Amino acid sequence: MPASIGTPGLYASFTVLVICLLAVDFFMLKKEGSHTVSTREAAAWSVVWVTIALAFGALFWWYLDGTVGPDVARARALEYFTGYLIEKSLAVDNVFVWITLFNFFAVPAALQKRVLLYGVLGAIVMRALLIWLGALLLARFHWILYLFGLLLLVTGVKMLLFASHESDLAQNPVLRWMRGHMRIADEFHGERFFVVQQGLRYATPLFVVLVLVEVTDLIFAVDSIPAIFAVTGDPFIVFTSNIFAILGLRAMYFLLADMAQRFHLLKYGLAGILIFIGAKMLLLDVYKIPVGVAQGVVGLILALSVVASLLTSKPVQRT
Repeated sequence: MPASIGTPGLYASFTVLVICLLAVDFFMLKKEGSHTVSTREAAAWSVVWVTIALAFGALFWWYLDGTVGPDVARARALEYFTGYLIEKSLAVDNVFVWITLFNFFAVPAALQKRVLLYGVLGAIVMRALLIWLGALLLARFHWILYLFGLLLLVTGVKMLLFASHESDLAQNPVLRWMRGHMRIADEFHGERFFVVQQGLRYATPLFVVLVLVEVTDLIFAVDSIPAIFAVTGDPFIVFTSNIFAILGLRAMYFLLADMAQRFHLLKYGLAGILIFIGAKMLLLDVYKIPVGVAQGVVGLILALSVVASLLTSKPVQRT
C-alpha cells in the first residue's frame, strides 16, 4: 500500500474544518427551530455541501501540486473525487432506509432534523474508527482487499436480487429487543428522547428511531468503506471523501424524502456499482482498472439508473 500523503497537520486542519462545518450546521438547526425543511431549502443546502466538497478537492490538488509535484497531485485528486462520487452514490441507499424508518414510525417532519443531525455525527465517528481499522489491517495483510472485494460483490448481488423487496421493520431484531427490554412511550414528546411518566423513565419513539438510524449507519459504513479502498489505499483520502459524503446526508434526505418513489430503479444502479467495485478489487492483481475509468463507470451506472427511473415513474404529488 502506497505511503499516505496525510500529515498530522493535514489531519488536524481537516478535523478543524469538519468541526466548524458541523458547528455552522448545528447553529443553523437551533436558529431555525423545529420547522419542516422544504425541498427548495434542502436543494440549496445540498448544493452548498457538494460545492464545499469540490472546493476541498481543488485545494487538495493545489496543495499537493506545490509540495509533491503535479503527477502525484493529479493522481491523488482523482482518487479523492472518485472516492467522493462512490461514497455519495452509496449514501443514497442509506437515505432511502432513513425515509423508510421515518415513515414506519410516522415521525413528524419537524422532528426529523435532530435525529438526522445525531445520525450524521454517529456516522462520522463510526467511519473514522472503521477507516483507521481498515487501513491498519491493509498495511499488515494485503489479502484483506480480496475479502473486501468479495464482501462488496456479495452485497451487490444481494441488493440486486432483493431490490424490489419491502423490508418488514416490525421484525427488525434491534427494534424487537428494544421493545422487549425498554419502556417506550406511546407518543412523541417534541424533540425529547426520554420522558418521565408516573415516576418511571420512558424512551420516546424518537429515541427508538435514533438507535435504528445509528445501527443502519454502522451497516452502511461496513459496506461502503471497503468500496473506497478499491480506489485508494491512502487513509487520508478515504477519510476526507467519506466525511464530505456524509456531511451532506441530512440535506439529501430532505431533498429525496418526497421523491423517493421516482427513483425506484436507483437501487439496481447502486447494486451494479457495488458489484463493479467488488470485481475491481478481486481483479486487482490480474488487471488494475484505472481510477479514471472506475470513476466513469460509476458515474455512468448512476446516471443511467436515475434517467431510467425518471422515464418510467410518474411525478409525485406533494401533499
